[in-house]
Amino acid sequence: MRGWPVTLTEGPVGLRPLRHRDAAIWRELRVRNAEWLRPWEPTNPETPLFRSGLGPYVSMVHTMRREARQGLALPWVVTHEGRFAGQLTIGAIVWGSARSAQIGYWVDRQVAGRGVIPTAVALAVDHCFFTVGLHRVEANIRPENSASRRVVEKLGFREEGIRRRHLHIDGAWRDHICYALTVEDVPGGLRSRWLASTKQAFPRSSSSP
Repeated sequence: MRGWPVTLTEGPVGLRPLRHRDAAIWRELRVRNAEWLRPWEPTNPETPLFRSGLGPYVSMVHTMRREARQGLALPWVVTHEGRFAGQLTIGAIVWGSARSAQIGYWVDRQVAGRGVIPTAVALAVDHCFFTVGLHRVEANIRPENSASRRVVEKLGFREEGIRRRHLHIDGAWRDHICYALTVEDVPGGLRSRWLASTKQAFPRSSSSP
């Protein structure tokens, strides 16, 4: 897939591909954040929130790398000041006449509220639109998840309605609000619009293969 693998940075925030050696810190963060994440994450036996061995992480890395090679996903680690702080995945990529995808993310509670995820989302969306060649990116979020909804609303994602019983989460099929952006919505790039809106001026922005 064009533009993958790649590392993207904006000041202290970064996106980089998953690595096998991230397994221990991934497990530690998932265990520590289990109660905070459980109400919002899809039920997925491959990435449990409870304490386990490293097998689930290795399985996830293999699956995501295969999907990336097939052009179906862009799986990143979110970093803050160089440390593993969460994950962001562009998944369910559809090519052909759609050129669309869905974005999902989680972040360590200890760095929540510092602009880490909005910055990461802006970097990922710009890369999808202007390098990979996608046209539309969706974020489907539970109505009760006010923190995650604030992320996409601050970035200017358009609310497009309710998707009834969209995903199985925390023991039941849950409704989600669909938010979306198309490339026409951000002609100058989402990153620059986000930084201008927050009056942030990080010292550097870069990408590397």
